[in-house]
Amino acid sequence: MVLKRILYSLLNSAHVVDRLAESRPIRRAAQITASAVTRAQLAGRDAAARVLRSETLRLLRRDGGPGDARRRAGRVRDAFLRELRQALSPMTPEMSRGPQ
Repeated sequence: MVLKRILYSLLNSAHVVDRLAESRPIRRAAQITASAVTRAQLAGRDAAARVLRSETLRLLRRDGGPGDARRRAGRVRDAFLRELRQALSPMTPEMSRGPQ
């Protein structure tokens, strides 16, 4: 409890916070965090763009009205499998076997 109180008072001290902000490890941690956030945003945008270009999504949108659910599900499944095969086709045989 005493240690918690000491840490709380140190971290609420403007002088200590300024000194920590100027230290190399804290600056490096901030750089790594900013880099990770930026990469995650770019990956998210890329994934969203791929989903919007997806033939599967187009089929879902087009066949969104009432109709034969089994037929629609089959077409969506076929489109998904086709896209999956296209994405996996550039893989080498070693990569597709997985870890051994």
